[in-house]
Amino acid sequence: MPAAPQPPKRPTPNQPTPGTDRARRAEHAADTREALVTAARRLFAVNGFDGTGTEQIVAEARVTRGALYHHFRDKADLFRAVMAEAAGEVAMQLVDEQLASEAPSPMQDIRDGVAAFLDVCIGGGDFQRIVLVDGPRVLGTEAWDDLVDRYGRSLLEEWLDRAVQAGDLAAVPTGALARLIIAMLTEASLAIARSAEPEATRADLGTVLDRLLTGLRP
Repeated sequence: MPAAPQPPKRPTPNQPTPGTDRARRAEHAADTREALVTAARRLFAVNGFDGTGTEQIVAEARVTRGALYHHFRDKADLFRAVMAEAAGEVAMQLVDEQLASEAPSPMQDIRDGVAAFLDVCIGGGDFQRIVLVDGPRVLGTEAWDDLVDRYGRSLLEEWLDRAVQAGDLAAVPTGALARLIIAMLTEASLAIARSAEPEATRADLGTVLDRLLTGLRP
């Protein structure tokens, strides 16, 4: 007579199931990566890319060197993640500020957004050191272009379209105009970051950019 089938074993209260075990490993990996990015961001902001070693980063993050190379190919790859985080935070901050503002027109929204971005460039925080100074030198201009595509280009095109629809802006190809404005903002941000007198440079560039924007009205 065949034996009766046995019910599946249930895990004891303290025994993790395969699903919870995987979740814990994923959570641990995410925590380790976050610790590395946070530690590297603090060190890169103070010492720059060249002045920060991987041994400092792992010591600050309290992880092993193997953990660093598990998550990132090398120091430059880690720097790329730090740069993306710093740029993303600034982008979200600027968007939130513009959404909360009560500008009288879409064109004023754009002018205020440009001014706010230039102000960030002289803020002296890690955005300036990591994104504007070290970023293009370490990772090349492609890294900056990627950040612009991720955080800025589509939003600027949307604002320009609204300005055209409101009669604030002459009917021009907004995609091409967005590309030109971004190119000017990129050059302005780099000039401010490298200037011996960043506030004066920001004021001069801000005046010119604002004049160019207002000149686009029909």
